[in-house]
Amino acid sequence: MTTKIEKKIVGYKVREPEAERSAEEAAVTEAPQQPESNVVQMHEAFVRPERLVGSTYKVKTPLSEHAMYITINDVILNEGTEHEARRPFEVFINSKNMEHFQWVVALTRLISAIFRKGGDATFLVEELKAVFDPRGGYFKKGGVFMPSIVAEIGYAIEDHMKHIGLINTDLDRHQQEYLEQKRMEMQGQEPGAKKTDGAEAEDNPFPPSASLCMKCHTKAVVLMDGCMTCLNCADSKCG
Repeated sequence: MTTKIEKKIVGYKVREPEAERSAEEAAVTEAPQQPESNVVQMHEAFVRPERLVGSTYKVKTPLSEHAMYITINDVILNEGTEHEARRPFEVFINSKNMEHFQWVVALTRLISAIFRKGGDATFLVEELKAVFDPRGGYFKKGGVFMPSIVAEIGYAIEDHMKHIGLINTDLDRHQQEYLEQKRMEMQGQEPGAKKTDGAEAEDNPFPPSASLCMKCHTKAVVLMDGCMTCLNCADSKCG
């Protein structure tokens, strides 16, 4: 900025740096203070509450006569506010079978550490489900193929994350109703009819001729409307 001097100069004074600094401090003081955010996020320094809410999932594999019980405890962040969120905090696995004790304890500690670190922990599900046992997997009730015990732990964690809303289900209500209708038609039952086959219907909810789906590992792929389609996850070769 240029200033034109029209009067005679009778004196002058050099402005000191301290004066400039005090003027800048005054300007900062006069500026409105931004309110600090009170939203609590998950991080490593987060202190564990005295009480946590959780769920326990029973996993029974044909590889052992004893079942595994997977307990996932959650912490509720920003309770009572619009930013309230339920996040997994720790995992425990208990079983009478001591054969896998060491790696089970190590796995649960690593998963719990990732949960407490914060951020998006849903990637753990796909990593665990992709672990294959070199001795071969097994089929569960409903025709679901489990490549390993670790993968079944991943499925249990996935179910829990869907339950608390951390993972959204791929199919909406209309898609689920359509697949259920097609499944009933291929089994020769009327849509909406009650199952009368008992345990057999529970073990085989999909047509016996169905093949294995490479996406959800369920024997539910059938030829529907001229295209191979999975009745469980709606995966289709035709897109």
